[in-house]
Amino acid sequence: MRFIDEAEILVRAGKGGHGCVSFRREKFIPKGGPDGGCGGKGGDVYLRASNKLLTLYDFRLKRVYQAENGQPGMGKQKDGRAGQDLIIDVPVGTMVYEIIDEQGHEELLVDLSEHGQTVLVAKGGKGGKGNMYFKSPTNQAPRYAQPGLPGEEKKLHLELKLIADVGLLGLPNAGKSTFLAAISAAKPKIAPYPFTTLVPNLGVIADEQGQKMVIADIPGLIEGAHLGLGLGDRFLKHVERTRFLLHILSVEEINLQDLSTIEHGFELLTKELQSFNPLLAQKEQIKVINKIDLLSEEQLAFLQQYAQDRGIYLISALYGQGISELVERLWQKLRQERA
Repeated sequence: MRFIDEAEILVRAGKGGHGCVSFRREKFIPKGGPDGGCGGKGGDVYLRASNKLLTLYDFRLKRVYQAENGQPGMGKQKDGRAGQDLIIDVPVGTMVYEIIDEQGHEELLVDLSEHGQTVLVAKGGKGGKGNMYFKSPTNQAPRYAQPGLPGEEKKLHLELKLIADVGLLGLPNAGKSTFLAAISAAKPKIAPYPFTTLVPNLGVIADEQGQKMVIADIPGLIEGAHLGLGLGDRFLKHVERTRFLLHILSVEEINLQDLSTIEHGFELLTKELQSFNPLLAQKEQIKVINKIDLLSEEQLAFLQQYAQDRGIYLISALYGQGISELVERLWQKLRQERA
């Protein structure tokens, strides 16, 4: 399944059924009056958040959604059956916008951020009244009934923003996917070259009490991402929903002869967050340096002293070094956030 985080669809509520023109025809009742019933209401269209869906891929395959029309009224004062409502499941975290003009201007209708959250997006048309409702002292035999009204039709823009507890942040080839695979059952694509991860990956881990932590591996960002460079700002929006960030820097990106390159490495993507959305830069970051297996013992000892003084975790996601201590820190931080 391809990861799709945006889609446009057309939703149509059902039309109301036509009212009925009918007259009572019974034996021994020569002057039966009008008895045409009303048409049924058209079905409504709802969107419902479901944690069973992970992407908007299905909405690229099917773009038009139609609720059932109401049935026409009948004689003997029988109303037509209402059209069945249409409920469309979308992934939890879907932002629903209505496209209001041909220029593509949009208005936010709802943020479906919780499982089971349901919203009405298009109302079904009212059914027309039958001729029995138009009888009057001056018109004892009306031969007129109302037509059913059309249902609402809307063009919707769906935008998915992943909801996760922890967002993995880092430059391409920092080792985020390897880390995610090491601590969870996620199976992201891993290779020794940049931009291996082209779509966000989700990993889930559980503690001894059965509490779950959801971790999102955001595709590698580069300097200028907020302007669309590299993989662009397409995936920066997925950072907005996370509680806090795990910022991973590779030892390949730093120079141990100039330790200022470490802070520069962390600041680079923090500035991208600031440029995209200032609130993102305010999210707390747990800083990590990965791939310490590439260092000599002397280099590692030197880096450990620097990292310890600044609360930076040193790990080798490939060989599992430092992983347990880092995961425990993630749980500690998550419990604080949830509290």
